[in-house]
Amino acid sequence: MSDFVSGFWNYYVSGIILLSIFACWLLLIFSGKAHAMTSHDNTTGHVWDGDLREMNNPLPRWWSYLFLITVFFGFGYLALYPGLGSYPGLLGWTSRGLHEAEVKEGDLQTAPVYARFANMTPEEIAKDAPAMAIGERLFSNTCAQCHASDAHGQKGFPNLTDNDWLHGGMPADITQSIMEGRVGNMPPMVASVGTQDDVKNVANYVLTLSPGGRKIADTARAALGKEKFMTVCAACHGPDGKGNIAIGSANLTDDIWLHGFGEKAIMDMVNNGKQNIMPPQGKLLTAAQVKVLTAYIWGLSHKS
Repeated sequence: MSDFVSGFWNYYVSGIILLSIFACWLLLIFSGKAHAMTSHDNTTGHVWDGDLREMNNPLPRWWSYLFLITVFFGFGYLALYPGLGSYPGLLGWTSRGLHEAEVKEGDLQTAPVYARFANMTPEEIAKDAPAMAIGERLFSNTCAQCHASDAHGQKGFPNLTDNDWLHGGMPADITQSIMEGRVGNMPPMVASVGTQDDVKNVANYVLTLSPGGRKIADTARAALGKEKFMTVCAACHGPDGKGNIAIGSANLTDDIWLHGFGEKAIMDMVNNGKQNIMPPQGKLLTAAQVKVLTAYIWGLSHKS
């Protein structure tokens, strides 16, 4: 990897670019001075369709000058803008700088729109129709890729329209999730649980904790798995299986299964663990946008 970040590549790229432009300039000079072998009538000897002859006429000067202009333009562009390896250009232009300037300009233009919500609580904003229209657009641009456009989520990505929250569903909790992101980590627990038979027993005990799971659980295996659950799993999920918002551990007593339902899905979680990452969005959104987005998300599970 160090070969690709060394200073050599700056010079390599710069050399290729300059050599290419210089070669184009030489080609224009030599092609203008070169003379093709022609007959006495200024034809090349190529004939098509019996009487269609190829003439050896030079390009118009204005046409050649256009090519020369592109060469000079290339050198001028490389002097003003970045293009020669790590050389920043005389103007100091960068795509990042342009993006930041456009974002700043956009924020200034939209600031009066968000100013109306400055003294409103998220609960009040959630009842404001224009604010929710803005929040819906913010959600579509920022959150829908993972949580789906209707916020019902998908396997591995939480449904935001119910009241099941791994890290808390109060506005302050949602704001923290948006600003800082979340990392959900369940380590593989097979070494602590024991054999695959023990894992199956624990999986069946977990099934008995939820209303839907009780219908398909093997009660004999569940009875054998309870002790292992209490000694291994209860540290995070609690002895009653209701989870712990402080660490983002799932509530196992409802019928909401983020990573799949059934004996096999639970065994896979115990055997392999799972890590979920929600990236922080605080640098992409202004504080006012986060406030409106928080209210929108909170409002999805608090329909009046």
